[in-house]
Amino acid sequence: VQLQASGGGLVQAGTSRRVSCAVSGQYFSTYDMAWFRQSTGKEREFLAYINRFGTNTTYADSVKGRFTISRDNAINTMYLQMNTLKPEDTAVYYCTIRRFYSTPAYQSRSYGYWGQGTQVTVSS
Repeated sequence: VQLQASGGGLVQAGTSRRVSCAVSGQYFSTYDMAWFRQSTGKEREFLAYINRFGTNTTYADSVKGRFTISRDNAINTMYLQMNTLKPEDTAVYYCTIRRFYSTPAYQSRSYGYWGQGTQVTVSS
C-alpha cells in the first residue's frame, strides 16, 4: 500500500490549509488512520485519528478545535483541515495507517504504513 500526502506549502499565520492523503489499493475503507507531524529537532507528534468508517475521531490537545480530520472512502482519500494556523504548526505532516491495536492510537508505533510527508510552513 502507498500513501501520498499533498497540499502543503507556505502559508501565513491565521489562515487555513487542507492537506490530503491518497491511498492506493482497494482496502482504504478498512483502514483506521491518523495524521502526525514532525518539526525539525522534535519527535513525531500525534495530531488526529479517524476510524475506518469516519464516525470516530480523536485529536491531540494542541490542535483540538483548530484541526479537523475527515475521509472520503469513495475516493481513497483522507484529509486534515487546519485552521488558524500558527508558526509552531510548521512541520512535515504525515499520514499513516494503523496496524497495531495493542498500543494507543496516539503512539506512532501503532502504525505500520507511512506516507512521505508534506511540508507546511507557517510564516508570522
